[in-house]
Amino acid sequence: MLSYKLFFLSLKTWYVFIIPLQKNGIMITLKTLIFNSFQVNMYLLYDETKECIIVDASCVSKQEKAKLTTFISDNQLKPVQLVITHPHIDHVAGMKYICDYYKIPLTIHKEAVSLLKGMPNYANLFGFNEYENVEPSNWVTDEETIQFGHAEIKIIYTPGHADGSICLYAKEEGFVISGDVLFYESIGRSDLPTGNSNTLITNIKNKLLVLPENTIIYPGHGPSTTIGNEKRNNPYL
Repeated sequence: MLSYKLFFLSLKTWYVFIIPLQKNGIMITLKTLIFNSFQVNMYLLYDETKECIIVDASCVSKQEKAKLTTFISDNQLKPVQLVITHPHIDHVAGMKYICDYYKIPLTIHKEAVSLLKGMPNYANLFGFNEYENVEPSNWVTDEETIQFGHAEIKIIYTPGHADGSICLYAKEEGFVISGDVLFYESIGRSDLPTGNSNTLITNIKNKLLVLPENTIIYPGHGPSTTIGNEKRNNPYL
């Protein structure tokens, strides 16, 4: 089945991936915006219905928030929920703004709750002085699916980098959003609160590396890669 990607790069470091869905003539689009001083990849996923889920909330400055809202407005998208891969401050810094502006629920894994509640203590340390917590509305579990429009994404529970870490797997499209679990020829840190190196590597091997080798990995930071490349070239695995 034919598939393709469109890749755009600007001096302000944002890019778009478009991946045709391989059934029923539906197309799902993955949009990436790179925000804040940690260069977090925020993802927007949507199909032809224009329903959209936002994955991670890294927008902090007025310019970053404007870039997000402008893209959503220009493409007539309808955000339906904000999904957090894990509640580290760089991935949740814009959570309050997004949930309030679009009046959408926050979706996380239940094991992430205690870590999320502690984020105000870290916010000022890392320069996120306007951070406010949001009470989660939706809970996801391992193997559950999130639906938007005619599309669906499967949840893969992958703690080790942080309690409550999840990956989002689109089987039909052949990609996985890995948060800070798995990167291009690297893995997430395990020396932060609730991290565990053995748990992290076990979950990567047992839950991610078992996916088809041509599965594209879209991580929380840095460039994309594939399952096959990580199986062959990742020194940590």
